[in-house]
Amino acid sequence: MIKSKKYLKKQKLNSSGFVILSIGFALLVWFLVTRWGDLPAFILPSPMQVFNRFWISIFDGSLLRHSSYTLLEVALGLTIGSILATLTGYLLAKSPALERLISPYLVASQAIPVVAIAPLLVIWFGPGLFSKVLIAALIVFFPVLVNTVVGVRAVSKDYYDLMRSLRASRWQVLKYLEIPAALPVFFGGLRVGATLSVIGAVVGEFVGADRGLGFLINVGRGQYDTALVFVAIFALVLLALILYGLVILLERRFLAWQHSPQKDTLVEILE
Repeated sequence: MIKSKKYLKKQKLNSSGFVILSIGFALLVWFLVTRWGDLPAFILPSPMQVFNRFWISIFDGSLLRHSSYTLLEVALGLTIGSILATLTGYLLAKSPALERLISPYLVASQAIPVVAIAPLLVIWFGPGLFSKVLIAALIVFFPVLVNTVVGVRAVSKDYYDLMRSLRASRWQVLKYLEIPAALPVFFGGLRVGATLSVIGAVVGEFVGADRGLGFLINVGRGQYDTALVFVAIFALVLLALILYGLVILLERRFLAWQHSPQKDTLVEILE
């Protein structure tokens, strides 16, 4: 048992070390390109220039203000989109006729890039919070829905027969069989949705907004402040990683009964 704990601790340190090493190597290449390439700051700022711009954005409060607004959009969009997708996915999984009726519209909706419909949603619902949340929810909806359908339909018929033999109620079948069996696949879709929700919110901010990280990128682009653009991009990456990590932690919490020995690298780093 002690050896096992030491091995896991060593694996965790190795994973963290590789991540730190890769980030350091990327920063070194970036620095060398800006140093030897003699590129102006408005084309490619150096890591130090981006770092300085980051601290300026921290101290004047702009980064926190815009990041918190984007986080609010993403959190609401991810929550609403996931709930609607889960309910719809369960209904489609239990009703093949309803799936045949709705599936063409769902597939067709995925053929339309969110960039194309975002301007319409901003026009219809205004440039406020609601349109950004709606865009984020729409982009989250499909992957979570598909994984919900696949997860529910993956439940073996033998388990249903067992529940019927035990005279389980419909609620007991849902609680003790369908939800636990579908959760592994569901969380796979939620991982994808967590990262896509950030994209949806930022696309909405690109189209029309006066706050948010997408708005900050537009400001930096218009002022040729490329360092500010990098700061906003890194903030978005960090936001997506945090959401992804939270989903993984939730997955481990609700799927602890599986006793899987494998861990995600991101969770190992966060622990």
